[in-house]
Amino acid sequence: MEGKKIAVIFPGVGYHADKPLLYYSRKLAARHGYEVVCVDYGQLPSGIKGNPELMRAAYEQALGHAQDQLAGVEFGAYRRVLFVSKSIGTIVAASYDKQKQTGAGHVYYTPVEASFQNMGTEGIVFHGTGDDWAGTEVIKRECAKRGLPLFVTECANHSMETGDVLRDLDILRTIMGETDRYIREFTRM
Repeated sequence: MEGKKIAVIFPGVGYHADKPLLYYSRKLAARHGYEVVCVDYGQLPSGIKGNPELMRAAYEQALGHAQDQLAGVEFGAYRRVLFVSKSIGTIVAASYDKQKQTGAGHVYYTPVEASFQNMGTEGIVFHGTGDDWAGTEVIKRECAKRGLPLFVTECANHSMETGDVLRDLDILRTIMGETDRYIREFTRM
């Protein structure tokens, strides 16, 4: 079945669409025929890690910017909608999808724990055990509740990196392989 497809990129705080996970995901989505749109949140508050009030303010600002930027997109005109998100972007993508009922497929890179308040059952999740933004046991439990495939990388931080450049490149290759497989399968559905 042919038809238009759109992929929306929801970055993190300081992890913009040109950083490795999102850069290569954009290329994969385009390779699968998706029109790619990158959301920009503007200048978000800094120092949000560990501060619930600032995290909430950053989330609300990011969601508002996403709503404004995507207001003209007729998601119903697309055969497939894909949301690729990173960190705080996972909260924004899940919330936006829940509000708009786009039927999106989701690629969640390093979700923060609050993201699960709005996550549904469609998607794939990546997490590193060295991620100090979210506890591994919480991520495992919440993914299991929703039946979301979870790919855990030992010792990887919030950027899915370990500090060993060659290992990080192997990790990135593995993540992109799983991302590509998910996009391919989601597109065929």
